[in-house]
Amino acid sequence: GLLTRQKEPVPLKSISVTLSIREFVAGVSATLNYENEGKDPLEAFFVFPMDEDSAVHSFEAVVDGKKIVAELQEKSEARTNYENAISQGHQAFLLEEDDQAGDIFSCNVGNLPPGSKAALTLKYVQELPLEADGALRYVLPAILNPRYQLSRGSEGGGLQMKTPAVPSKDVPYTLSLAATVSSQHAIKSVQCSSPVNPIEYLDDKTSAQISLADGHKFDRDVELLVYYSEVHTPSVAVEMGVPAAKLDSLMGDPSAMVSFYPNIPEAQSPTACGEFVFLMDRSGSMHCPMNNQNPSQLRIQAAKETLIWLLKSLPVGCYFNIFGFGSSFESFFPESVKYTQDTMEQALKRVKSMDADLGGTEILEPLKAIYSRTSIPGHPLQLFVFTDGEVNDTFSVIREVKSNGQRHRCFSFGIGEGASTSLIKGIARASGGAAEFITGNERMQSKALRALKRSLQPVVEDVSLSWDLPAGLSAKMLSPEPSVIFRGQRLIVYAQLTGTMPPAEATGKVCLKYTLQGKQFENQVAFSLQPKSDANLTIHRLAAKSFIQTKDMGFEETPANDKKEVLKISMECGVISSHTAFIAINKDLNKPLQGPLTRSDVPSPMLFVASVSMAILCFLSSYKALFSYHPSASLPNSYQSMSYPKNGYDPHRFTINKSLHSLEFLNDPLVQLISLQKADGSWDLNEGLAVVLGMSLGDMQAALPVKSVDSSGWATVLAVIWLHDKYKDMKCEWELLERKAVAWIHSHAGSAADGLVKAAVGFLKSSVDPAVFAP
Repeated sequence: GLLTRQKEPVPLKSISVTLSIREFVAGVSATLNYENEGKDPLEAFFVFPMDEDSAVHSFEAVVDGKKIVAELQEKSEARTNYENAISQGHQAFLLEEDDQAGDIFSCNVGNLPPGSKAALTLKYVQELPLEADGALRYVLPAILNPRYQLSRGSEGGGLQMKTPAVPSKDVPYTLSLAATVSSQHAIKSVQCSSPVNPIEYLDDKTSAQISLADGHKFDRDVELLVYYSEVHTPSVAVEMGVPAAKLDSLMGDPSAMVSFYPNIPEAQSPTACGEFVFLMDRSGSMHCPMNNQNPSQLRIQAAKETLIWLLKSLPVGCYFNIFGFGSSFESFFPESVKYTQDTMEQALKRVKSMDADLGGTEILEPLKAIYSRTSIPGHPLQLFVFTDGEVNDTFSVIREVKSNGQRHRCFSFGIGEGASTSLIKGIARASGGAAEFITGNERMQSKALRALKRSLQPVVEDVSLSWDLPAGLSAKMLSPEPSVIFRGQRLIVYAQLTGTMPPAEATGKVCLKYTLQGKQFENQVAFSLQPKSDANLTIHRLAAKSFIQTKDMGFEETPANDKKEVLKISMECGVISSHTAFIAINKDLNKPLQGPLTRSDVPSPMLFVASVSMAILCFLSSYKALFSYHPSASLPNSYQSMSYPKNGYDPHRFTINKSLHSLEFLNDPLVQLISLQKADGSWDLNEGLAVVLGMSLGDMQAALPVKSVDSSGWATVLAVIWLHDKYKDMKCEWELLERKAVAWIHSHAGSAADGLVKAAVGFLKSSVDPAVFAP
């Protein structure tokens, strides 16, 4: 059952994680400690999330003092060997990536005798993404939400959980984490989403030590934000290969990791062209809170507010449409429409009545529908996908996006803990877009508007990477050639250096070139060609992972030629893929089995409200009763027995009064002001604006300094100044709105604009610098 509470002792006792962050790369060692407290031999099965960028390269077991190092094998072979070992009375351990998603792993512990203890350690490395404020972000996923299975034909969709799930507060095992952060640049600060012991800064703040406070609860992912004094310095790191490895192999040759931070200037006049399609998750789980704090905005509320921001921020002259998806999907317009005051108002009206009422999470069909539409000449498609990411056919979705990658860019947003990193990052990578995750107290609006700003910037063209190396040495790219670069984005690529390495004092150069609005730009970095030794072969592992990600479309989806390459690199470098698995067998334990093993499925932590809402909503939608369901209707017997926490999710809650929902939603003055802005960027001088500004409409009309000027010019100036006065710290969210407003003021008020601004500053008793209205 989905909500099983374990009554028997759970063999997984604790998880301990050791984390080492050097610059922007994390090395992680996670140990799962098992103990069989029962009377019979045991097989334990545990499913857990992991960031899909993780390059898992080591797996070993220590059983009652004996160490067994796992071997990486082709997945089918590993599974067969595991079953054979168990049947022969041996002890076996299997670690594999899920067939359908690159961010879910499973661990099998086979034949653990009564009283026996086993410590299983897996190691991985990953790049850390760079946030807009300069933070490097590490996330240890703790929450694993169920994945919704795509319905195929008449089979119907449903929730897929390979192990039981329990509310995060009831997880029967503990988690500890100790981290060391080091950098050649000073560490400004380290922040954590969970309670930590006092942070120790060492060596002039070039290193820091952090550990979780005792009693950590699995009520959220563990997130670290690391702020260095300098993060935008381009660099090249060269790592020595393995001397014993075969020549001209990835592990035998040196590997280079190149990091660029192109200083792309911001265009003052964003492009007005483009077809902007917003694909919004309206599945049942979107009725969950954004975080576990009380009170917390519901995900669907944050999504609706975000859509209002996006609609108001679009440039006049573009095209747009909005899709909602769940078990089915619907669009606001049959085709994308031109952005005008009329179409914006139509869309706004539908956004305000939108709800999380479409059942499951099936994203593939709406994507196909969007891609089937005829392209609009001169308006490249920009797709914005918002989802909590609980889908099971991840690789199928990524493949669909990739097959249409040349005709659009996809900006993806993972909402809340448990969102699939494999889906969110995969669809962005497949289309040259960008991925964002919204967790904790982060606002969806700020990240969505940042992505919209990127999409409105002129396209960077003719991107190329060239190497200047000594004779006899060449660079073989392991990452895809960069095709798109966004302002403020870091670019990381990997290469294999083949040929003869020169003397120690030799240097090389790598150059990034691109064209922006007819101007050519160039970033060049010189680096030493003396490779550094690293026992963990971090750069080689990351390079292998980068290569695998471009080819691996899942256990069942990868084309034969690509599968052959993935297997070769995976096996050669010891980095797991969807086609390989780690297996360890302890043949010292050779006791004939007395009957079958007792199976123990270790429960995974889940945000409780998410699990219940998805179970109820997906069940009802499969009976086509989602829209007609009434609180007095009876549930099938199997669902009547479910218990709900007093502060948890009410199974009837999805019939919540929509007018009340909208009332709460529109109570925010900032939302109210944005809702009143017109498509061209202006505001009308009316009672609605007066209420938001907290003023009398009569006083506002009387204060109009130039009677011959349209009152909308006066209203627009007042609105912009109010934004600066009241919500200055949220400028990233209304900057595009302001830009439209200022452009409108200058085109309509003309020479009277300066007078309007001066009068408005005085009328509002504001300290805003009139320079914000400069054209």
